[in-house]
Amino acid sequence: MKENQTNMLTKVLVLIYLIALVWILLFKMGVHFTYMENSRSINLIPFYEPLILNGKLDLGELIMNVLIFVPLGIYAGILFKSWIFGKKLFLFFIISFLIEVLQYIFGIGAFDITDLINNTFGGIIGLTIYTGIEKAFKNSVKAQKLVNILATVGTVSAILFLVLLRTNQLWIRYQ
Repeated sequence: MKENQTNMLTKVLVLIYLIALVWILLFKMGVHFTYMENSRSINLIPFYEPLILNGKLDLGELIMNVLIFVPLGIYAGILFKSWIFGKKLFLFFIISFLIEVLQYIFGIGAFDITDLINNTFGGIIGLTIYTGIEKAFKNSVKAQKLVNILATVGTVSAILFLVLLRTNQLWIRYQ
């Protein structure tokens, strides 16, 4: 695969990822949850209120907010090689910030500083992963090709999973 084709594939995968990110975080995958009843709130105290579920710390939400931004960090490492770390960090922050603001505006979730911190941290982890892959290969084009292969397999698998989930072909049900 030529370098131009590799770059085009990366850009297509980023676009699919961003669409999925918005669909998952902003539109909640088209699922109406009870907490989405016009709940406009703001939490400016990190790691406080939304993490407590039935008197226990909800680590699942923390982990998911980190993991969902890892691909953004990986893609930023590929697409914005010339950017300094601070500029990439700002990208992770601003995308997360926009999603939090839109959740608040549309009343589909709270503006939560904890989510902002965790999403940004996920981007940093992704960037670190890509940097490690690039150093292991000692070649950014080969590293990008590996990421593209893994991302393509992951994207196709996720789409297949969502189609099967949506058509009730799995043991779990999409409501």
